[in-house]
Amino acid sequence: MPFTLSHKVLDEILQKRGVRPTDLAAIDRLFGGADGYYWYHTMRHMCPKQEVIVYASLEEVRSALQDHENETAAEDEVKPQQLKESHLAAIAALLSSAG
Repeated sequence: MPFTLSHKVLDEILQKRGVRPTDLAAIDRLFGGADGYYWYHTMRHMCPKQEVIVYASLEEVRSALQDHENETAAEDEVKPQQLKESHLAAIAALLSSAG
């Protein structure tokens, strides 16, 4: 099952659910609970503004998110956050329905 990531997809996910981009609590809930907004924001940074990324599997999504987090944390010299299953499940459901 493909998982589609783009700024347009992320914007549409919020719009379809009536969530404003400034409503951090609602984005947290939508993207798997506490720190959901963090991972939403991470996905926006991962994808160039006008591009579309398609992942072929859930493992590719997990790997891309965690690898990006690990790289940016290393640049900032901080400990990387670990992607939780609750976040991954929510992200997978949202990105798979977007494709």
